[in-house]
Amino acid sequence: MSEIRVRIAPSPSGYLHVGTARTAVYNWLFAQKHKGKFVLRIEDTDEARSSNEMVKGIIDSLLWLGLKWDEGPFYQSQRMPLYQKSAQTLLENKKAYFCYCTPEELQTKREEAQKKKIAWKYDRKCYFLSQDDKQNLESKKVPKAIRLLVPEGKTSFHDLVYRDLEKENRNIEDLILLRSDGRPTYNLACVVDDLEMKISHVIRGNDHLPNTFKQILIYQALGEKPPAFAHLPLILGMDRAKISKRFDAVSVTDYRDQGFLPEAVINFLSLLGWSPKDNQEVLSVAELIEKFSLENVHQANPVFDIQKLEWMNGEYIKAQPDEKLLGLVKKFWIEASLVTDEDFSKKKAWLLKIVGILKERCKKLTDFVDLGKFFFTSEFEYEEKALGKQFKNSEVVARLTKLKEKFQGLDGFDKAKSEELVRNLATDLNVKPAELIHPLRLAITGMSFGPSLFEIVELLGKEEVVKRLEKAVNFIHNKLGT
Repeated sequence: MSEIRVRIAPSPSGYLHVGTARTAVYNWLFAQKHKGKFVLRIEDTDEARSSNEMVKGIIDSLLWLGLKWDEGPFYQSQRMPLYQKSAQTLLENKKAYFCYCTPEELQTKREEAQKKKIAWKYDRKCYFLSQDDKQNLESKKVPKAIRLLVPEGKTSFHDLVYRDLEKENRNIEDLILLRSDGRPTYNLACVVDDLEMKISHVIRGNDHLPNTFKQILIYQALGEKPPAFAHLPLILGMDRAKISKRFDAVSVTDYRDQGFLPEAVINFLSLLGWSPKDNQEVLSVAELIEKFSLENVHQANPVFDIQKLEWMNGEYIKAQPDEKLLGLVKKFWIEASLVTDEDFSKKKAWLLKIVGILKERCKKLTDFVDLGKFFFTSEFEYEEKALGKQFKNSEVVARLTKLKEKFQGLDGFDKAKSEELVRNLATDLNVKPAELIHPLRLAITGMSFGPSLFEIVELLGKEEVVKRLEKAVNFIHNKLGT
């Protein structure tokens, strides 16, 4: 087999969204598996819609995912002479012709066909122009595009996912290759670049299938052999509609900012349309490279299930060593103003313990903020649903007051001694331990759920626990009006 060369070719008219990211993952995995090359090409010929900001966003997203390219980035905007030369070659070889029709003229014909409810394709008006007509148009310097002359017959190819595909050429329009301003259309630029970059496999979404027939015709007109094609099923939302910019997080950087890990995102995206033979779901990057194959890509459109991504991300979070996880969480805690850089050097051992007890419950790195805020401040609201149940009467006040007194007199404030204290007090008061544990949790965390209560008590320390119990007692007094 000759060298495997694949590419990802995003258009910088938007950020890298999940569909393009999944395509990038498949191309990268395929290249890694076969020790080939992964090429980055920026398709920026549409100057009006392209921007440097979007280019930066695409590159940042690929780097965050760890999809390092071997060659590029190449910019189509810097390669115009290549496309113009190929179009000229097709003209000289009678494989293409000039088209003098204006966009307004073509639009009128389309609208007339729509009114008659008939399909319309270009009628080759300019192909059949007489020499005199052409000379007249040229003398008037009428702008002209270049169209491919589609031959008679059929166009077929073997797709590595959808198998053998075929289309009658009479159903393919003489497509424009070069616009009147000298800019190439997508299909011409794509073919010329893939040839020049020696791309062996084109792996992309199945929405490109109509383009593939057109591109094969361009390859044939240029006398070149097309690459192998593999078209990927489109990703759908939970409503079974094609994912678009209405989707919750349209770009890869959104998932980064929400606290997803790149390894989890790659793992999740790889399973949107492909699965290993053993149906294993949580796979390292090394395992993905080893097991990935285009033969196991499915034809059915997969559904983007955000809950599954969160579950998978949670599995990756749990597997992280506390030291590494603390480094990942640091950014989110600092941005939430819960800690400072100085805290990370002075209180590292304490922060590591917090990360250790929270990670079993966190599905995203942002959860360390939401679920761990109470460790850093007592300025929190009590969970609304739990208030009526846990802070309901003066009896709770008496129990929390007793707990506060017991904690104040406790020597050696650790989780074992605090748990023993609570259970002994429950026995003395002739109540179930839960009748002390649940109000205590709400008092010191503001929540009715979370990690082991007594680990929290130990990490907060005696002074802070006593202060929060006092605050809760005062809150209940005010609530009851006593």
